[in-house]
Amino acid sequence: MADNLTEVSPDLRANLGRHRVPPVSMSQFPDAGAAVQTLTSSTRPSGSVDVLLVNPPSPDGGIWIRSQHRVGRRSRENMIWPQVSLAQLAAILAPEYTVKVVDCIATRMSWPEFEKLLDEIRPRYYVTQVTAPTLRNDMYGVFLAKSVGAQTMAFGTHVTPMTLETMRPFPALDYVLRGEPEMTLRELLDRQEERTPSNPAVAKMLAATSGLAAMAGQRLGRVRIQEPGGAEAVAPITLALSADPPPASDSPLATVRGLAWRKDTEIIINPDRPFIPSLDDLPMPLHELLPLDRQRMPMIKGPFTFIVTSRGCPAGCKYCIKHVSYQNSVRLRAPEKILEELQYLATLGIHNVHMYADLFTVNREQVVRLCQLIIETGLKVRWTCNSRVDYVDEEMLRLMGRAGCWYISWGIESANEQILKRARKGYRKEQAFKALTWSKAAGINNWGYFIIGLPGETETTIQETITYAKELPLDIALFHIAAPYPGTPFFYEVVENNWFRAGTKWEEVDMDQSTVLDYPTLPAERLEYWQKRATREWSLRPAPILTFVRGLNTWEGFKSAVSVGWQTLKFVRS
Repeated sequence: MADNLTEVSPDLRANLGRHRVPPVSMSQFPDAGAAVQTLTSSTRPSGSVDVLLVNPPSPDGGIWIRSQHRVGRRSRENMIWPQVSLAQLAAILAPEYTVKVVDCIATRMSWPEFEKLLDEIRPRYYVTQVTAPTLRNDMYGVFLAKSVGAQTMAFGTHVTPMTLETMRPFPALDYVLRGEPEMTLRELLDRQEERTPSNPAVAKMLAATSGLAAMAGQRLGRVRIQEPGGAEAVAPITLALSADPPPASDSPLATVRGLAWRKDTEIIINPDRPFIPSLDDLPMPLHELLPLDRQRMPMIKGPFTFIVTSRGCPAGCKYCIKHVSYQNSVRLRAPEKILEELQYLATLGIHNVHMYADLFTVNREQVVRLCQLIIETGLKVRWTCNSRVDYVDEEMLRLMGRAGCWYISWGIESANEQILKRARKGYRKEQAFKALTWSKAAGINNWGYFIIGLPGETETTIQETITYAKELPLDIALFHIAAPYPGTPFFYEVVENNWFRAGTKWEEVDMDQSTVLDYPTLPAERLEYWQKRATREWSLRPAPILTFVRGLNTWEGFKSAVSVGWQTLKFVRS
């Protein structure tokens, strides 16, 4: 105002001079920050919960897939991905904590509706999955939760390898649960709330994975994100490892393995948490907290869900996110435990199940015994699974068919053996035709996945793959562009060779949208062209069209088939 007094009339200027307000000390005003903190944190309405486990709304109103064990992407096949990982976390926390699972994708909840829900229930802790293609979108949910007083946590295959790169630009994120999140989450909350699990199996897993004795002498990773006074640090994003363990008086969070957290102006990354030794110790996921009637999969009638049968895969495929999740470990659930979960789901009205694993057929003995139990008990269940063509045999596939398996998704990827070898896929072409033929003979349908744009790809090798896909006994085929997800060997190869397209954003690392790859001899535009051409060439033939028509036998099948058909048509025309 003073700078503009010369433009004000003399009378007004004189009036302003007579009514100057004397300076007032800020101490005379109440602490607005404290008042807001009371409003957001202490005022918790009836029906509020301790922990809110969230699959956030989509970035664009579409259907997106987020998963603890795998990658994020848009669901071109219109499949609602059951959030069993959230149901598993809920089971780990109960009964000491009140929990609620919100799956905004399944319920088609919009951001305004979600914001209203947060304001109504005001959770104390907010836990969410984060993927590369939905990063900023997911962090918006974190921001909203923080605004109502929640402590915020994220887990998943993006924040595990990109912990610092996520926490630095998104200060509303308080914690990252790196790697396998279940025990890290439980221990973190127990430290905060001074509680202990009443479930002996949960207590056993905590003891096995906390490794407190092993912490002595280990080093914590620290990176300064802000200098005193508010100036941002310019140091590179690297871990400066302290030489000594934290002092005994340090925060109790310092010994929670698998946790990344904030202390003043630092981001601290604790040592990794060991994997849960036995998956059989995990309590059964609280499936009843999920919107079971809203979960759907193409070509099935009625609701479905997932059962996690194992974690990990021994294969070394360079592009696979399992390198981030479970490295080379493989842990199996007992067939009896899987059967128990199948029987429980039947009481909830769920008779369609996908056996969710990095590689379902990784252990022949487990699969055979599970199939025998299903047959012996007479359980009526239809199920699907994934497999590799070099991890099956004719007898096992026949048994799987008798036990209710009706679809297998196969990672075939490419017809070119040099590309397969370079990607460390590790199978021979002749094995694919043999395995898929056995599967068809057992009454099981085949769903083939192919990847366009792995290192070494040319337009000639892409044409080889399209021809090969037409020759195989497949009922459905999907063609994806290779996606270099952070933490995979493929990601580091792309970085080293400067194959990322200029101006790449994390949100573009989605094999069902565009591509972030730009090879010198195969630019992004050509990869996108060949993906659509492959889809068109494979789909618009008599056999795939017949598969589509067969899906019209029921109303549910009609809706699923029309959905898949329409999504495919939109994709190839775009």
